[in-house]
Amino acid sequence: MLENRRRVMFGAAALLGVPGLARAALPTPRQTAGPFYPVELPLDRDNDLVHVEGQPAPARGAITDLSGRLLDSDGRPLAATRIEIWQCDANGRYRHPRDGGRGPIDPGFQGFGRTVSDADGRYRFLTIRPVPYPGRTPHIHVAVFPAGREPFVTQLYVADEPRNAEDFLYRSIAVERRPLVTASFAPGAAGTPLQARWDMVLDAAS
Repeated sequence: MLENRRRVMFGAAALLGVPGLARAALPTPRQTAGPFYPVELPLDRDNDLVHVEGQPAPARGAITDLSGRLLDSDGRPLAATRIEIWQCDANGRYRHPRDGGRGPIDPGFQGFGRTVSDADGRYRFLTIRPVPYPGRTPHIHVAVFPAGREPFVTQLYVADEPRNAEDFLYRSIAVERRPLVTASFAPGAAGTPLQARWDMVLDAAS
C-alpha cells in the first residue's frame, strides 16, 4: 500500500536535533484555522503531500522536507499525537469548495496530510514551500490533537518572507513570539528537497 511505503521512507530518518529546546517554556502561539480546512478529506491522507496515488506527476512547487518535534512546556516530547497540515497548492488553490481562485488545482498535490509523533515527539511531512494567495503571506496551517484536550491550531510562516510584514495574522503575533511560528526553508543537498525544521511547544492550557 502506498501509505505503508511512505511510512517506511519517512521512518528511516536519522535522529533529529532539538533547536529551540532552550526556549521550550515559550508556547507556540495559537492562530485561526482559517476557512479552508478540508470539507472532504482526500483518500490519500498520509504525510507525503507531493505524491498522490493515481497521479503520474508529483506536485508542482518547491518540494520541502518539513520536520521537527512536538514538546510540552518542560521540553518533554509529546508522543503518539496526531498532527495535521493543510495548505494551498503552487497555483494558490485550496482543495475546498469556498476557494474562489481562478487558477487550476494541481492534481499532484494532496493539499492535506497527517502523521503521528513518535516516541521522541518527532514528526515529518513531505510538502511544498508555501506560496501566497490573495490577501495572505505564504503559510501552512497546522492542527495538533493532544489526547483529552482541545485541538491546538496554528500557522507556520516562512522566515525572511517580505509579505509577512503586511500579513494581518502574522502581525497579530507579538514581535518577540513570531520566531515561534516561523521557519527557514533552506536548500538541501543537490537534488534533494528544501529543509524546514520547526518545533512546536504546547503548554498545559493549549
